[in-house]
Formats: sequence, structure tokens, C-alpha cells
Amino acid sequence: MKAALISGASRGIGEATARLLHARGYGVGLLARNGARLEALARELPGALALVGDVRRREDWERAVGRMEEAFGGLFALINNAGIGIMKPVAELSEEEVREVLEVNLVGPFLGLKAALPLLLRSQGVVVNVGSLAGKNAFKGGAAYNASKFGLLGLMGAAMLELREMGVRVVNVLPGSVDTGFAGSPVGEGWKLAPEDVARAILFALEMPERALLSEMEIRPTRPGRG
Repeated sequence: MKAALISGASRGIGEATARLLHARGYGVGLLARNGARLEALARELPGALALVGDVRRREDWERAVGRMEEAFGGLFALINNAGIGIMKPVAELSEEEVREVLEVNLVGPFLGLKAALPLLLRSQGVVVNVGSLAGKNAFKGGAAYNASKFGLLGLMGAAMLELREMGVRVVNVLPGSVDTGFAGSPVGEGWKLAPEDVARAILFALEMPERALLSEMEIRPTRPGRG
């Protein structure tokens, strides 16, 4: 059984990805801070592991990876999905807010990769990072978020070039607006991507032949809303 560790798994894209991979026969590890939501989801997905942890903490990642190895014998996929957004003009952003966004969105995926890499090398596995089109396109009020997602592309772009030589593929998935209520945005706007759309892209990346590295995917709503 292939196993996937998914951060930010308690809601949105992470939850949709967990459901889809479980339905396809993957063993899934659910990593997030909200223990109640994780436990409820794990009960719906027989065999799934609820792994309560904070992606900013190296020891939480190491514990989660260890649990995956114990339960499934290894790890084929790391899905770096956890993320936050604090949307304010630069003049109003505090140092603490910028550090929080960078630690979750940029340092977190780095720590996940470091913790999971020994198992991924063994399995010749895949890392999928859920970035954003905001990692290529700055917007007003998005300074901290833009910085984190621009940085993620740089970090994981270098990792892709290095790790493919060792048999580990690194994929960046860059969605546009997704209907998850992220950063306080409205929910139920039909023009947005659904979390399941991004989950299908992640699955597609995981199921490419080993000889093929789909290093980056951009996903946009077909008919973007007008604000």
C-alpha cells in the first residue's frame, strides 16, 4: 500500500485530498492542529491516522513521519498543504504576523521535507507542495502571503532539481481561488475552484509514471469572478 502524509488535512484541500487518496487505496496520515476535526475525519476513513501537530515544529513532523512508517511501512507521498493567510497592507502588517505566515507556509514545508526525505528516498516517492498563483503574482494586501508563496516556489524549485537526481520527484501545484473560506473569504462562490479540483490534480501528479516529472501545475477557475 502506498502511503501519503497530508498536512492541513482537517479541512479544505487537505481534507479533499485525504478522501480522494483513501478512496484510491492509499494509506493516509492526517496532520493538522485541530484534533477534533482530525479524529472525526479519521473515523470516516478506515485505517487513516490522525496526527495532531503543528507544521512549524520539527518534532511534530518527525513524530508524524515515524507514525507513518510504523503504520504503513514507509511513505510514498508528502503533501505539503497547510497554509495561512493574513491579508493586510504592508503599513499595517506586524512583524509577528509576517513571521507567522512565513513559518507556516514556507518553513513548515521545509521541515516536512527534511523529516520525510529518508523514507521518500527509500520509496522513490513524490513531494507535492500546494502553492498558489499568488506565488507568481503579487496583489495588494498580500505582502506576507505573496512572500511565503514566492519563497515556496524558490525553495521547492531548487529541491526539485536536486532530488530528481536521487529518484524523488517534487511537484508544485498552484491553484487560483478555491472555495474554502481561506483567510476569511466568502464560502459558496460557485465560480471558484472546488477543493476536489485541486485534490484531483494532486492525485494526477502522484500517479504519473516514474520517468515523468510534472514539476509545476497552474489551476485557474474557468470563469473568474469579478470584484
